Amino acid sequence: MATPELFIGASVSLQTLLKEAARAAPTDATVVITGESGVGKSLLARWLHEHSRRAAGPFVVIDCGSLPEPLLEAELFGYERGAFTGATAAKAGRFEAARHGTLVLDEVAALSPAAQTKLLRVIEERRVLRLGGIRSLTLDVRFIAVTNTDLTAAVARRAFRADLFHRLNVIALDVPPLRDRADDIPLLAQHFVGLAAQRNHLPLPTLEAETVAFLKQYDFPGNVRELQHAMEHAVLAAADGRIRREHLPSRMTSAAALIRHTVRKPTLAELEAAYIWEILQHVGWRKAEAARILGISRKNLYEKLRAYGIPYHPTTDASPAEPST
Repeated sequence: MATPELFIGASVSLQTLLKEAARAAPTDATVVITGESGVGKSLLARWLHEHSRRAAGPFVVIDCGSLPEPLLEAELFGYERGAFTGATAAKAGRFEAARHGTLVLDEVAALSPAAQTKLLRVIEERRVLRLGGIRSLTLDVRFIAVTNTDLTAAVARRAFRADLFHRLNVIALDVPPLRDRADDIPLLAQHFVGLAAQRNHLPLPTLEAETVAFLKQYDFPGNVRELQHAMEHAVLAAADGRIRREHLPSRMTSAAALIRHTVRKPTLAELEAAYIWEILQHVGWRKAEAARILGISRKNLYEKLRAYGIPYHPTTDASPAEPST
């Protein structure tokens, strides 16, 4: 079994999570996995299954937030023929499909109050009755709930049943955001660079030290998923085999992004350099047009390019030649 990207790194927060997960995996206890979007909650759920005594059984995921209420109930419980209009044949639900395995309730906080009540009954009784059925079936299922919602707060505002929360929250695993795992970013970035190069049949590029330093101080609102996508973008953009900061997506390196998403707020010079780069990209590296938009002379623009180490063109490292006056 491959190690998920979530587990790459040696940060204290990650190691704490790994120890808690290792203790939880071999048990049958219900688990709630929380964390921001993109941190790897689904990867952790699968890892728990693969390292449990149920590893040979099914791993079934249901997205509680994507299905309307009537369809959700049919998906979870299944139905008998004739249970409702269109039910021309009996169908097993996800509860049945997960027997002897693991059922993951993704975005469990999205369940309606009625669905929460029914789920609580199933967990307590370990039995399920198909829609239109007359005989209930015994369940042998491990439940894992996954959410990016603070369930404690949801209980406090009565958006989530307290009794269901306590039934689910036997073991709580909180996946840390990537900004709290800054020391893990270089290893993760290199891992994703390797995957992207292999997937796109390209030579393995080199991550420049400046790029790694930038990644470590970026706060990654999209977490591990955002880093993965950024590295694939960079691999495809780095034609010379060296991934520099300019090869990262502009949503990360723009002046606005520097203000919003860096742990250390940028200096005025850093913001100016980022903005000049944006303008050059916008005008296709036409210096006269860039100078006009920036409100400076071409000579002044070239001076700033040299001062900030911005190349004449992204495909070369050559310093720009100053225009004649």
